[in-house]
Amino acid sequence: MGLPRAAGRLGARFRNRYTHEYTVMPNTRTNAPRGALVFDMRTLGRQAGSARTQQLTVPAPDDLRLELARVPVGTDVHLDVKFEAVTEGVLVTGSATAPLAGECARCLAPLAATVTASFTELYLYDRHDKHDKHDRHDKRDKHERFDEDEEQDEEELYLDGDLLDLEPVLRDAVVLALPMSPLCREDCPGLCVECGAPLADAGPDHAHEDAPDPRWAGLKQFGDQATRRAGAIDLQEG
Repeated sequence: MGLPRAAGRLGARFRNRYTHEYTVMPNTRTNAPRGALVFDMRTLGRQAGSARTQQLTVPAPDDLRLELARVPVGTDVHLDVKFEAVTEGVLVTGSATAPLAGECARCLAPLAATVTASFTELYLYDRHDKHDKHDRHDKRDKHERFDEDEEQDEEELYLDGDLLDLEPVLRDAVVLALPMSPLCREDCPGLCVECGAPLADAGPDHAHEDAPDPRWAGLKQFGDQATRRAGAIDLQEG
């Protein structure tokens, strides 16, 4: 049989070049990235009442931080998650435990601890299904409904095909659980206001002489000059 001949010199040049060519079919199921926090919900079958639980460890995403407390990027975050299919979508409940790093709000000493956050979130099925239902119900006020839907879409989460991206829910839950003013210990005395030394290390006897009031500095200088003059006079008389 052989390949069909191409006309001219190009046919002779490329005659045997594409003998083993094949075509890769694209994945049309979803365009979502598959990361450590993306879960496949096909096992639930979109049947209300079906559920599954998972316990796993994932690397911490970035930006889990406040000014003085953070979860270091890439550290182990332990998840205990339950996925449950409901009529509108998939209900996710669970908790996350992650290492906490930061600085004490009083003495600025480095600290290390753990933070635990709980979360509950409903992921709706494909958003175009929701808009189709509204169109079938009533088209008279479609412009008002469109505006309302746009506002709701900004707050609601949706599945991407059969994939559920847990990262935005995990991020919100962990950041809200981070302490705004972390302490190395509950009774941390903080820093010395005079020299900045940690009072916990300096001890109870740490103290400074009372600093002179700068408003009296001129009088003190005048007094020193008067003392020196008096001393000079005594030397001359002696």
